[in-house]
Amino acid sequence: MSENPKRGHFAQEKGEIILREHEFDGIQEFDQKLPNWWLFTFYAAIAWFVGYWFLYYGIAALQSPQQVVQEQILAVQAAQLKELNKTLATLDDSKLVHEWAANPTAVAAGQTTFSKNCIPCHGVDLSATQDDGTGRKSVLPGLPLTDHQWKFTNKPMGLFNLINKGSPPESTGNNGAKMEAWGQKLTPVEIAQVLSYIISKVPEDFKDIPKPAAK
Repeated sequence: MSENPKRGHFAQEKGEIILREHEFDGIQEFDQKLPNWWLFTFYAAIAWFVGYWFLYYGIAALQSPQQVVQEQILAVQAAQLKELNKTLATLDDSKLVHEWAANPTAVAAGQTTFSKNCIPCHGVDLSATQDDGTGRKSVLPGLPLTDHQWKFTNKPMGLFNLINKGSPPESTGNNGAKMEAWGQKLTPVEIAQVLSYIISKVPEDFKDIPKPAAK
């Protein structure tokens, strides 16, 4: 670069280095042609913006981020409903008690899911209490599941629906806390496994459920 560039308003020739005549607060400005790669990038960005604007705002050919997310949510909900209906088609009170709760694999899987999600409300031993470290038991938000008292229903399928949908609308909750709809986080199979684990802990509460009819 020339040590003493010419002064002028703008460059006249390719490669010419001009020091603009205006100056402010001791700041001077060169006038040189921008590199082609920079210009092509700039023009391409303008063309992309115009095309995108036309597709998005002009003819609404592109979806907004909100629409994309909404469609994904609806797809997930549809898949959950399909899986729920598929599982419910094979479930009833008898199968939950005499097949699922009698299956060690299902019970073990249910215990694992219970430990990950349900202990904070129902306790490790399902008593809805926990040792506070002083030998005393503190009460947890959930209902006890081993006291042989069922607040809403004692039918296995009723309990399945309760876990899936959460506390019914008319419920005031236990200590003001309602159970969330676990069907939003767990699959129907996982809910059935959790219920099989609970049933296995209090089998006497479901002894009147008849066994499946012989095929």
